[in-house]
Amino acid sequence: QTVCDSDRACGRGFSCDRHFGLCVPLRGEGQYCRRDTQCVRGLLCMFGKCHRSIPNGQEGSRCKADRDCGPSMCCARHHGETVCKKRLARKESCYVPDGGLAFSINQICPCKEGLLCREDGRQNRRERDFTYQPERTRWTCQGSKP
Repeated sequence: QTVCDSDRACGRGFSCDRHFGLCVPLRGEGQYCRRDTQCVRGLLCMFGKCHRSIPNGQEGSRCKADRDCGPSMCCARHHGETVCKKRLARKESCYVPDGGLAFSINQICPCKEGLLCREDGRQNRRERDFTYQPERTRWTCQGSKP
């Protein structure tokens, strides 16, 4: 195997595994990867595996900001990657934890336009401070009028 410090040091069909400093064959769909250049042409490294690329703006495609996504979508983290996700529909759970691992790895979009995130049965108390109570996470997207 050829020693390397960049992909340019490797021949066609190979990439540099920077961790080991060795040229390795490009990887196919479903194979493990750390970055896009380790995958064959047309595939992207997402969630640690080579996947077919999704056209920009569509659900599941990479993004940097909401404007990179189609209508009724937002740019949010999913297993550490920022991708386009659908905004939440009526009655979908919109509860977001204050922090922790689940919050760091995955995000959800806000409710669709015209809907608000409210606790079921407590629509008029939306302004009060939210306290985490795992047994009471019935926050859903609801119409703006109670």
